[in-house]
Amino acid sequence: MSYNIPIRPRRNRSSEAVRGLVRETSISPSHLVLPVFFVDGSGRKEEISSMPGVFRQSVDVLLETAREAYSVGIRALALFPAVDESLKTSGAEESYNPSGLNQRAIRELKAALPDMLLIGDIALDPYNSDGHDGLVIKKEDGSVLVDNDSTLPVLARMAVAQAQAGIDIVAPSDMMDGRVGVIRSALDEAGFSHVGIMSYCTKYASAFYGPFRDALQSAPKKGDKKTYQMDPANVREALREVRLDEAEGADMLMVKPGLPYLDVVKVVRDNTALPVSVYHVSGEYAMLVAAAHNGWLDFDKCYMECLLGFRRAGADFIFTYGAIHAAKLMSASKS
Repeated sequence: MSYNIPIRPRRNRSSEAVRGLVRETSISPSHLVLPVFFVDGSGRKEEISSMPGVFRQSVDVLLETAREAYSVGIRALALFPAVDESLKTSGAEESYNPSGLNQRAIRELKAALPDMLLIGDIALDPYNSDGHDGLVIKKEDGSVLVDNDSTLPVLARMAVAQAQAGIDIVAPSDMMDGRVGVIRSALDEAGFSHVGIMSYCTKYASAFYGPFRDALQSAPKKGDKKTYQMDPANVREALREVRLDEAEGADMLMVKPGLPYLDVVKVVRDNTALPVSVYHVSGEYAMLVAAAHNGWLDFDKCYMECLLGFRRAGADFIFTYGAIHAAKLMSASKS
């Protein structure tokens, strides 16, 4: 039986050659940023139990990982130091120690791979004995207040310390009000006008960060982060954050988390001329790994589908823990 069907969209899906010709969204290793966790010492490679296949590494081992990433086309690392508990203080002084773990790692990575783009996290939770992104005021009733304005000079000092070590981009993830402008001024005054700022302008108070906090042992000791990270129910608020960070001098913007917030990625993309990134966060990645280990889905196919979804929503680049694996899959698909 035949029908008079004048328009047949299936013609544009009839072969891989046709599908490739009309494909709207592309992804390559150059769109990926590899987040890495590192620790003091040497020869250390410790798997993070809540993120199988992701490791805390000493800097010497991290150099090997960085070289592998570079060899498969990844050109950016996001650095997250796991600082020893003995170095954490209420003032987070270790965050700007020129001889501290983070600054040493920056120098060694730059010496080994000068063309690798290094993105340094700017937040106090890895260094703060209270586990918050800002400095804490403890109230008489035992509750805590994260103090916005007293945190800003520490964040600025941290950014300058990373710039002195050789960082390319600083990425304030703390969500303190006004921090982009304060950091920009501090960098410029210190002679680092070339160092970029990638602001986590739209970072939600999400339950998907659990494995990351496990990796850095940086969960809040008291309270939560809802007074400074965004309410997951809100999207219009994101535009306010975007406009403020643009005005304060941000060069790039971040939406975090990723998969539950693709609508936010689209809204941000449609309302800024700046590059937009998205963070495929630890909980999202761990869910895929766990489901694949149980035989419930094909990890490679589902993972690449997720990455493509980020790009389709409008992300210019993606932070993802499986970046090396994804780059290898892309290479294999072309061979």
